[in-house]
Amino acid sequence: MQTIQSQVFTPSQVANMLQLNKNTVYELIKRGEIIAKKIGKVFRIPASSVSFALTGLDYDLYQAEKVDLKNIKMVRREIDKSRKA
Repeated sequence: MQTIQSQVFTPSQVANMLQLNKNTVYELIKRGEIIAKKIGKVFRIPASSVSFALTGLDYDLYQAEKVDLKNIKMVRREIDKSRKA
């Protein structure tokens, strides 16, 4: 039996579940409000991402990741400094 954590959906399935247009789902993916994995040319969306999209948690994580990625060069420089010391 498949658990909710291991279920994945297509953008069309998510659009149907959330009663949205498929293009709206793609826009939510683009904005990071729905986390999806692109496999080849198609997106797969974990069930947990659909749940989080309704609570806004994924968007918060996406925003935090963007901040982290901006700081990664500085963090790497500091790590390099500490390794040389």
